[in-house]
Amino acid sequence: MSKPYPDEPSKDPSAPPPGWDPAVKAGAAYPPPPPYQDNPMPPGGYPMPAQPYPQYPQGTTVTVQPTIYVTQTPLAHPLPDYLGYSIFTMLCCCLPLGIAALVYSILTREANHQGNQEAAQRNSRLARILNHTALGIGIAIIILYIIYFTVIVAH
Repeated sequence: MSKPYPDEPSKDPSAPPPGWDPAVKAGAAYPPPPPYQDNPMPPGGYPMPAQPYPQYPQGTTVTVQPTIYVTQTPLAHPLPDYLGYSIFTMLCCCLPLGIAALVYSILTREANHQGNQEAAQRNSRLARILNHTALGIGIAIIILYIIYFTVIVAH
């Protein structure tokens, strides 16, 4: 690869700026790092702890608590998620409300699977309300469409 300005080194993009001194370091204003501190190693090769281990009196028993795992199981009687209804209203009635209903249907399904009764009730109710609203808007648009064309065609 040839340089763009072979006879003029000052115009070379990789050339240092005029007045640049390589002996001067850019980071000279910063203090040097702290000196290395020599930590003696014991004969076994492991570093000594900063503080000694606590010493317990003879006969003291240390009891360790057992680990408890909390898992949630799916609800025994899951709430309806209205997933099919949401897909229908999204495709056939009102797309924006159908998408919102679909999102809440999926959230209901996840809450049912996680065993979260409150979230499942809230999301199921909201999915049902959005589906009913989308269906009502879709039916109203279809009725208005039919009325409009019967009036236009009749005249």
